[in-house]
Amino acid sequence: MPIKFNVIERHQPGVSGGGEKKWYAAAVSNGELGIDDLVKQIEKFSALSEADIRGVIIALENVIQNALADSKIVRLDKLGTLYATLSSGGIEAEKGFHSGLIKSVGVNYRPGKRILDAMKAAGFEKVSKK
Repeated sequence: MPIKFNVIERHQPGVSGGGEKKWYAAAVSNGELGIDDLVKQIEKFSALSEADIRGVIIALENVIQNALADSKIVRLDKLGTLYATLSSGGIEAEKGFHSGLIKSVGVNYRPGKRILDAMKAAGFEKVSKK
């Protein structure tokens, strides 16, 4: 199954005033999978019941939340890695920095090698604009 994309015109990134416009590829979504869909597909590959699979997914979510809140990096083997990120205002002296300067917290995901390899091997398909 190829990754679908279309082509859009954008200004050059990082160029003051936008610079020369060029055409770039942009991934196009082809639907989505929710928990119900994931559970049904996982059932096909395992001997676990729907309730067991849902329980594992909910437990995994809780464990990940707790680990990230405890400043841990979560490594999910071949699935990838999750880690917390912060955005803050700057201050001239380290001594004056306080947590009130932190503007937001986020989570980054770095996919594992197998996922990246699958994405590279998927191929590409340009979709027509409607």
